[in-house]
Amino acid sequence: MIAIGSDHGGYRIKEAVKAYLQSRNIPVKDFGTHDEQSVNYAPIAGKVAQSVSSGESEKGIICCGTGIGVSMAANKVRGIRAAVCDNAFCVEMTRRHNNANVLCMGGRVIDEQQAQEFTGIFLDTPFDGDRHIQRIQEIQDIEDQTYELRKQEESKMDGQVFLMDHPLIQHKLTLLRDKNTGSKEFRELVGEIAMLMCYEATRDLTLKEVEIETPVAIAKTKVISGRKLAFIPILRAGIGMVDGVMELVPAAKVGHIGLYRNPETLQPVEYYSKLPTDIKERDVIVLDPMLATGGSAIDAITTIKKHAPKSVKFMCIIAAPEGMNALTQAHPDVQIYCAAMDDHLNEHGYIIPGLGDAGDRIFGTK
Repeated sequence: MIAIGSDHGGYRIKEAVKAYLQSRNIPVKDFGTHDEQSVNYAPIAGKVAQSVSSGESEKGIICCGTGIGVSMAANKVRGIRAAVCDNAFCVEMTRRHNNANVLCMGGRVIDEQQAQEFTGIFLDTPFDGDRHIQRIQEIQDIEDQTYELRKQEESKMDGQVFLMDHPLIQHKLTLLRDKNTGSKEFRELVGEIAMLMCYEATRDLTLKEVEIETPVAIAKTKVISGRKLAFIPILRAGIGMVDGVMELVPAAKVGHIGLYRNPETLQPVEYYSKLPTDIKERDVIVLDPMLATGGSAIDAITTIKKHAPKSVKFMCIIAAPEGMNALTQAHPDVQIYCAAMDDHLNEHGYIIPGLGDAGDRIFGTK
């Protein structure tokens, strides 16, 4: 069976490929899309690649506008060797020399006839083997090393990073991301999400048994066992989370750390620090809606640790993998509570897809 798929830009040639395969009585699994309405290519490319990687399909063919985007997505799947081809020679060579198992083509680069021609070459050309076996193994070795490093990182973060998938948090997060959400509603959502997250972040507070009198009887029940909390928002966006957490723990103290990001170096610069005088007696939760590069969180926690609090946790709403990796490496003893792990940082240091600049959206400054 051959797995196929496309976005709207590759739909036309994908349909031509499908017709060609059917004319040869080759079983096809079509992962869409099924019309020319705009659709994102990565999820479709991922499904085709997974079908090939799992052995469900022998090979895969994916199309988008250029073939480049779907190849990038497909090659993220372990065991996939996806090649972008726009001429017959490249199709033949990627089979003979690279043993490619996924062919990627561009609907804005080639026509339907070429797509069918390239499909035939892709399916009918064998892998030469011989000296190319070692080269394919070297590709596999790189993939295996990357996979093992990723598993090590995941193992290291297991027990340190807590991703909160509660339906209420995820629903409110969707509203928070929406560019049409105004500042008032945005502020309210940040507070509500922070309150829900704080519920989980304080789950390990110790309790002691006390005796009280209810209107009808004496009861033995529990209260928090003398542990004191401090919330430290990183200015300025972290302020938006304070009201929400204070709703749950009104007796907590609030400190502040002011950091701004140098627009050229993207590194944090501290300009203000005011912490509770009794911080050594308190468990600290640092607040910042966004964990991007991780620089601000790392510096803030480093500053707080100099004052020897009993413990430190970090709470954010959205994180980028780059920032999460940096923070876990810099402070492996700090538990991190996060509502969503996004895809990556762009060249300007913004989380993608993210929600924009949290500070600007909270305070309406842009």
